[in-house]
Amino acid sequence: MASLNVGNLGEYLREQRRSAQLSLRQLAEAAGVSNPYLSQIERGLRKPSAEVLQQVAKALRISAETLYVRAGILDAERDRDDVETRAVLLADPSLNERQKQVLLQIYESFRKENGFGPDADDADGADGEAGYEDATAGGTAGVAASIPGHDPRTTGGSDAGPPRTAG
Repeated sequence: MASLNVGNLGEYLREQRRSAQLSLRQLAEAAGVSNPYLSQIERGLRKPSAEVLQQVAKALRISAETLYVRAGILDAERDRDDVETRAVLLADPSLNERQKQVLLQIYESFRKENGFGPDADDADGADGEAGYEDATAGGTAGVAASIPGHDPRTTGGSDAGPPRTAG
């Protein structure tokens, strides 16, 4: 995925605030920080804590992880695609909050299935099969049932599709 073309955290926050059509004062109030402090962050005069970034991200309805990377709290190279994918999902205005969370759960279960993610090493069994079963049974099966208009009986049952082989 292409990275956003914004120079630093302050510029990025300003761009996100403007795209959300919020004034500096409105965002500061929603995030629970002072107006002058938020202004200083946007101008690059202050480096906010992870807690403040999380509050601002929540108020903007964007990924806190993206702000952590821009602020240098998270390593920019580590899982950049994962962070950006999550940010895109969370920023999509055509999805409601529940739909965003469902998509993130499905995405995470697929990452675990493919050997990525925070618990990837724990998910794989000795033969490599247990990780797939754990990730799909606990991750996508329950999640898919909660998607509006989705009938889990028509797709993805235990008898559906070709048999899987250990890889």
